[in-house]
Amino acid sequence: MKFYPVTTAAPDAALKSDYDAGRSVGNVQLGNAYLFFKEKRKLYSIAYAEMTRVFRRVMLVQTKMCCGKGNLEVENLVVCTEAGEVAQIQLPGARAGVILLEELPKRAPHVQIGKPN
Repeated sequence: MKFYPVTTAAPDAALKSDYDAGRSVGNVQLGNAYLFFKEKRKLYSIAYAEMTRVFRRVMLVQTKMCCGKGNLEVENLVVCTEAGEVAQIQLPGARAGVILLEELPKRAPHVQIGKPN
């Protein structure tokens, strides 16, 4: 398994053991020291120590169906570092976003969750 770092690279052996010990929520894996996410065929990693802020972004996509028009809500988890937004991770639904925002403070208490104060 090859890991692609979003910010700083780490040894693959350490990432693999952290990935295997983590909790899976949708396409996101919460390790002890890293957050992993899959996008297309790549597996990305971000260290919790580099994160400064994490929040949910809900985007409305207009759709046209047989019986009328409507909006689909697309849930995303946005990860910020000192450099700004580094990742926008599409989630399978609102429940996954809520679970991630509850779990992240346990693993990275220094990270600000939600909008800035």
